[in-house]
Amino acid sequence: MSHLNDFNNAQVAKLPNHLKQFIVDQNYAKYTPVDQAVWRYVMRQNYSYLKNVAYYPYIKGLQRAGLSIEHIPDLQTMNDNLGKIGWGAVTVDGFIPPAAFMEYQAYRVLVIAADIRQINHIEYTPAPDIIHESAGHAPIIADADYNNYLSYFGSIGAKAMFSAKDFELYEAIRKISILKEANDADEFQIAKAEKELRYINDNMGEPSEMALLGRLHWWTVEYGLIGTLENPKIYGAGLLSSIGESATCMQNEVTKLWYNMDTINYPYDITKPQPQLFVTETFQNLIDVLETFANTMAFRKGGTESIMKAIACKNIATAVYSSGLQVSGIFTDIGVGMKDEVTFIKTTGPSALAFNGKQLIAHGKDYHADGFSSPVGKLKNSTKALEDNSTPELQALGIILGEKAELLFESGIKVVGLVKDILFKENKLILIAFKDCTVTESNGNILFKPEWGIYDMAVGEKIISVFNGAADKDAYEEITLISGEKTHQIAYDGKTTKLHALYQKVREIRESGENLDMLSEIFAELKTGHRQDWLCALEILEIVYHKKIYHQLEKEVQVYLEIKAGRELDHSKLISDGLHVIKNPVSQLLVDD
Repeated sequence: MSHLNDFNNAQVAKLPNHLKQFIVDQNYAKYTPVDQAVWRYVMRQNYSYLKNVAYYPYIKGLQRAGLSIEHIPDLQTMNDNLGKIGWGAVTVDGFIPPAAFMEYQAYRVLVIAADIRQINHIEYTPAPDIIHESAGHAPIIADADYNNYLSYFGSIGAKAMFSAKDFELYEAIRKISILKEANDADEFQIAKAEKELRYINDNMGEPSEMALLGRLHWWTVEYGLIGTLENPKIYGAGLLSSIGESATCMQNEVTKLWYNMDTINYPYDITKPQPQLFVTETFQNLIDVLETFANTMAFRKGGTESIMKAIACKNIATAVYSSGLQVSGIFTDIGVGMKDEVTFIKTTGPSALAFNGKQLIAHGKDYHADGFSSPVGKLKNSTKALEDNSTPELQALGIILGEKAELLFESGIKVVGLVKDILFKENKLILIAFKDCTVTESNGNILFKPEWGIYDMAVGEKIISVFNGAADKDAYEEITLISGEKTHQIAYDGKTTKLHALYQKVREIRESGENLDMLSEIFAELKTGHRQDWLCALEILEIVYHKKIYHQLEKEVQVYLEIKAGRELDHSKLISDGLHVIKNPVSQLLVDD
């Protein structure tokens, strides 16, 4: 893993291995001249419109993040710039699991999909792409209040409990985005995948913590507005990177509501324009709402309800005892006392014990391969919690190394065995290991038998926190190095390669100001060989219009595009928007911003 490029960026260098596994090479050379033109078109459109509705000076923001309107950004330049404000950036392959995405945010690293949308999805793409991630999220990162919100959101989101349904939903969304962006998209497969997604969506049941946090993320980071209800400005990346929706969202049909705790009651549909949007007066208010929600979450509340969330999750979660001991695994059972308190917890399958996020030596998932179970609570007739006893106090309770002990808990659970090991951490007793041990419930039900081996008993009066994932992720998780081979490397046919060459020539002519006389033959070749294309013709028109030369060619291209816009409905808005930006140029505005 050491060959991984950290771009000399402190934030990227700090990433743990379980996050590094998602990183892929940007492979800048794979972007074609058409890809570069798509970037430039969308960015010019965005800027032309956003300069009036974006909350922050868009171009200054772009520059501070190492982006330009002219070229797809390369990761090194972005990291050089983001590093100055304490952030970094990496490229990944499409959607990554939500918990990992959150954790990257907590580490102050932007996750950018390496691919760029195809020209036929230029207005909106269901898959994450470099336009959305870098042109949407990066420019506002320089705002300190906002980037604090983003990293704080990440640290809370990384602890959020999932439901088993959330995992199904994530898989379904990832599948659909890959199908839709594939070059040889099969309509039948897409329709089937959409049907599956709808079914899962309609049967989600009670929303999990992650689902509710997902709503807060959506209505702020992706679709947020800031300012007043009458005159809000856009800061959400989903709006900023969608040419279509950034324009329509300001219309009155889209209801504007104040952003507050009530916002979690609004689910969203990723496939449709939003019926309402939420306005915050300040970024501090985003942090306040998040804080209020975090206080309801299992990682802060602990107790019975939180263990129930872990059982419903059916995936790895961690429960933290009041002694500080952390138990990670798939939770399958819980004992509950008369006052609804937790009396017993149980995991099934590979489990691990940790303290302060570091796995305890010899307590990894190989050692606890078949699960872990332990009582929770106080000893009967004791005044203080077991974890608060010193070695002499334990001896007074009859808990002495190498001798037989009998522990009776308030819940009626009884542990009898030979004390093999006593483990303290930071002045708290966290674990007692027994040989020849029997554990029984008050009704005589046997929980552990001597022939099962060593009984490691967790110590703690309460479960004070429950969160998603393992306590020590790098020690627990299989680091599966996900290869960069997944993204389909497209082999272009001869005709497409010729079209790429025309785009490249137009770019060279625009940037050098030389060989302008070649434009008319390029246009002739477009008309005869590439009639489906509209963007290259727009770029030719832009050059001759601004240079005020070749008036005949200018007229021809203008008429060609107007006829095209009239005939090809899916291109008409794109072409007219393109013409608008040519006639109301962005270039001199860049200087004023």
